[in-house]
Amino acid sequence: MYSIKPKKNTILKIGKMTLLIFLLLLIIPIGSIAGYEYFKVINAPKYNPETMALNYEIVGSGNKKLVFIHGLTGSKNYWKRELETVSKTHQLLLVDLLGFGDSPKPNSDYSLNIQLNALEKIITKENFNDGNTVIVGHSMGAIISLALLAEHSNWFEGAIITGLPIYKDRNEFREIMSGHAVFDRLASGKYGTLICMLHPIFMTDYFKPDNLTDDVYEDAKKHTWQSYANSLNEVVIKPDLYAFSKAIKDKKIVFIHGAEDTSAPYETAKEYAETFSNAKFITIKDGDHQLFLKEPNILWRAIQDFSVSEDTIIGTVGPKALNISKNEQALNIK
Repeated sequence: MYSIKPKKNTILKIGKMTLLIFLLLLIIPIGSIAGYEYFKVINAPKYNPETMALNYEIVGSGNKKLVFIHGLTGSKNYWKRELETVSKTHQLLLVDLLGFGDSPKPNSDYSLNIQLNALEKIITKENFNDGNTVIVGHSMGAIISLALLAEHSNWFEGAIITGLPIYKDRNEFREIMSGHAVFDRLASGKYGTLICMLHPIFMTDYFKPDNLTDDVYEDAKKHTWQSYANSLNEVVIKPDLYAFSKAIKDKKIVFIHGAEDTSAPYETAKEYAETFSNAKFITIKDGDHQLFLKEPNILWRAIQDFSVSEDTIIGTVGPKALNISKNEQALNIK
């Protein structure tokens, strides 16, 4: 019997054809998703501040007031943990930033000024600009909080800043993100905008970061590629935070930062806090970028004690302070 061996060229052709079919099967659905997401945003109405008010709610009662500003991909629901701790003594204004949560998602550059203008309308409408208000911001919301305080220092008593992301330049940001989850690594890279268009793939449960709760992750899926990519560039990376510290002057600021925060460089945030004349820097040992989700009472106690000494803030949280200096405190949250 004779065995017929296929020619080498035939094997190569079959291999190339198989690879081509595989690539087409991969590229077509990915391209379809990216195309759909792109045109959905591009065809959305342009931002109109008069008709596109932010989504928000007011919780609690009391003479003291708080404005809460969430981070990138967050929502007002991020803060809904053990609210009864402060809602009996404070009014809380919980806001979805433009392009996130259930707020409008227009075709916009999502600049810092646009976010500030949208917030100013809600804050003035609900009379949270009476000088008796503390701003509380996390991550990107921390930057926006500082910008608001710099622009309207007479509106606020001060601010509580958690997980402040401050980078020397874009290269440092990319280097830091290189050790993160798949979506964060890719979205911060050269083709970040394209990757953001594929967020329906990367925001599935398989890619969920360990430090996010299920409810926070569900709300994180509500952004668009444009609100993510532009906010990252225009709000997180572009602003000069040192200009804010000069404008804020002697307003009271409490910084709360996790020593294990791999998203917002700890040492850079600590150095930045030292540029304020009336700032306190509280280090949470073993705390990461989402320390509030793990230990919300650290923030609530800091709010309750905002007008008293730093030692009292630490004491009411529970664990004894370690390595205390004039402007720094450290806590264990094990």
